[in-house]
Order: sequence, then C-alpha cells, then structure tokens
Amino acid sequence: MNKLTIIGNLTADPELRTIPSGVNVCTFTVAVNSKWRNEDGSSKRVDYFRVAAWRGLGENCARYLTKGKKVCVVGEITARPFESKDGILRASLELTADEVEFLSPRTDDGGYQRQYREPQGEASSMDMDDLSSQGFTEITDSDLPF
Repeated sequence: MNKLTIIGNLTADPELRTIPSGVNVCTFTVAVNSKWRNEDGSSKRVDYFRVAAWRGLGENCARYLTKGKKVCVVGEITARPFESKDGILRASLELTADEVEFLSPRTDDGGYQRQYREPQGEASSMDMDDLSSQGFTEITDSDLPF
C-alpha cells in the first residue's frame, strides 16, 4: 500500500492546467514543518512536497487555495527521475492527491473555512418549509432527551 498523509502550507498559488486529453490537473507545493532536537537545542526542518490533484478535486483546489493556506493531503507518492542542469540523475517526489482537506479559515479573498458558525437569528417559516421538503423535522427544546 502506498499512502502518504501530509499537513502543511502552500508555498505559492496553485496552477491549474488542462492536459491534451482535456483533463484538468492542479499542481502546488506544500511545505511541511518537522521539529527535531539536536545537541544545541531545538531546530526546525522544512520538507517540500509537489502535489498533483486531478479533475474536480484539482478544480476545487485551484478555486479555493492560495499561497500560505494550510491543507491536509492524502495520496500516493511517486518518484519521477530527472536529469539536473549539472547532468546528475535525480528524483523528484510527487504526491498524487486522493483527498485534500482545506484547513485554513475562509477569508474575504475566497479562501475556504471549515468552522461551525452560530445561526444569526431565528429561522423564518420559509426556511423551515425548505428544510421540511428536504426531510428535516423541526424540534423544540422539550423534544430533546437531555
């Protein structure tokens, strides 16, 4: 099984492109901080992971993510060989995303937020009608068992 989970921040805005077959792919780099202690005290290391998110997942990443946003990415890691400018054969690790969880709160610039917000005021009867049509039932405090 080849599954990797990383949590970190985007180093730059994601790039969305369409390959010749018409499929969208979004690529971005995630910086992951690792803390470790050496003889001198505490130090910090940063690892960088190149991520590719395909199709709808990639479109959502391009739409909602920006530089600095915190994400959790789960996917398969692949080593891609390449030749450096000095002629040395090297490998680049790329994470093909199966899941991307947006962890940063939403801001006015269109970022994404995963936080519960208290409803503002009472729900109108029109709102309850809409909810009823979706299978929800209105309850009162006296209906609660606690």
